[in-house]
Amino acid sequence: MGRLTRRPPRPDLPPAIEKALELAKRERVLAFAVDDNTGGYVVATTYALAVFTSSAERILRRRWLSVDAGAWEPVTATLTVTWADRRRAGQWSFRDQQTLLPETVRERVQASVILSTRLNLGDRRTGRVAIRQDLATRELVPQIILGRYAREDDPEVQAHVQAALAHLRDQVGLPA
Repeated sequence: MGRLTRRPPRPDLPPAIEKALELAKRERVLAFAVDDNTGGYVVATTYALAVFTSSAERILRRRWLSVDAGAWEPVTATLTVTWADRRRAGQWSFRDQQTLLPETVRERVQASVILSTRLNLGDRRTGRVAIRQDLATRELVPQIILGRYAREDDPEVQAHVQAALAHLRDQVGLPA
């Protein structure tokens, strides 16, 4: 007969942070961790990523479709989150903590992407067009993320983006 092993109990989210989250109906906390640098809490819920100070002041709460990507650096135990609207990336470190936050960020971002395609626009210009889902409302939202060298006001870029967007909209049944 195999031996059952139990994980050590996971610490609970402090009540002040839980209250400050103001969870929506059917929303729940999936994972959290305490940032080593600030002592703040980074919380992943079913619908959003939220960050609070240690005194339960909300710094940010962004829907998963606002998260472009997350990157985990295991050597420094640092999670970096980039935003679809190109705001400054968020970065938090969680040394000596047992947390599922990096995996949860990855899973939630992937869950919000319905369909996407990469754009290669030449001359180091790249981008991505996606249909993402707001996990709280189930609304499908078109999203355009251009690389560093691609300009929104460039007619050639606009033409490629609109063509890709029309193709994705057609595939998911959204009106053009």
